[in-house]
Amino acid sequence: MHYGLKATLVAGGMLLSFGGSALAAEGGVGAYLLGGKGPMAGFTPPEGLYFQDDMYFYTGKIGAGRALPTGGLLTAGISAQSWLNLPTLVWVTPAKVLGGDLAVSVTTPFGEPRINANLLVNSPRFGPIGRNVTDAEFNMSDIFVNSFVGWHAGKLHWQLGVAGIIPSGSYVTGQLSNASLNRPAVDVSGALTWLDPATGVDLSAAAGFTFNQPNTATDYKTGNEFHLEWAASKSLNKDISVGLVGYYYQQLTDDTGTGAVLGPFKGRAAALGGTIGYDFEVGKLPISTRLKVYREFDVQNRMEGTAGYLTVSLPIHVGSSSVPSATAIRTKY
Repeated sequence: MHYGLKATLVAGGMLLSFGGSALAAEGGVGAYLLGGKGPMAGFTPPEGLYFQDDMYFYTGKIGAGRALPTGGLLTAGISAQSWLNLPTLVWVTPAKVLGGDLAVSVTTPFGEPRINANLLVNSPRFGPIGRNVTDAEFNMSDIFVNSFVGWHAGKLHWQLGVAGIIPSGSYVTGQLSNASLNRPAVDVSGALTWLDPATGVDLSAAAGFTFNQPNTATDYKTGNEFHLEWAASKSLNKDISVGLVGYYYQQLTDDTGTGAVLGPFKGRAAALGGTIGYDFEVGKLPISTRLKVYREFDVQNRMEGTAGYLTVSLPIHVGSSSVPSATAIRTKY
């Protein structure tokens, strides 16, 4: 069954990062990258070491009549065509917490946000007033570390986790193209998956709260945020699955600080999309790939656009032995 191969790979609910999708707050960018979770979001794979790489793309814009605080600047008529790469290493440890499996992960993102502004005010880099300014810089984003505990009960699988965002990227005040947000944050989340091995139906949901700390370079404290993601997928055969995905985002508290020149700037967004997954083996090594595409709507105080993920995940070492064959995996899990 398709679900069995996926069970040994990185469950799709472990990633937090930075980019164009969770847009509100300073720069119109939230610390949680919406859409990263999908099918198998609540499933914790067996004890072992896993690698997952997500290539994230976003294109969107906000109208010329809308302003956006970005990198300590005030901009209008913003559009973005950005990509981020998010390599993640996950260790599902042998430790147990309240009967669940303890896991930790670390992600070191990098990419190139390509930002265009029709009007840019008070910029030491582009002049006091710039028009039709484009900025695209390849740079590192902020490292984040994640820990979670996962449980299983028949067809039901769930996780509870806490992630920390560590400002460590190449943030430059006055630069439009910053992959780093330069603000610490803590995200508390939970995920749930109902998986029927007989039919290959997967129903998953994940929700969390992000608690932001100030960006000291701009004296801007982004408000706290809520995010919700869901997925419903079906295996067509042992290799291919298809489904629907979506997310909802709401900023709960106001932006504050001297840099918050637009006031509370609380954002909201929703998105719907589709996904297709393809699993295969190289020798006896199981590899899982998945494409997800989201289209945003019901947007407030942020860009509106289209987000996409291309994910590749594989086990490096499972349990006390080498990686098992896909056939053995499907039989056991």
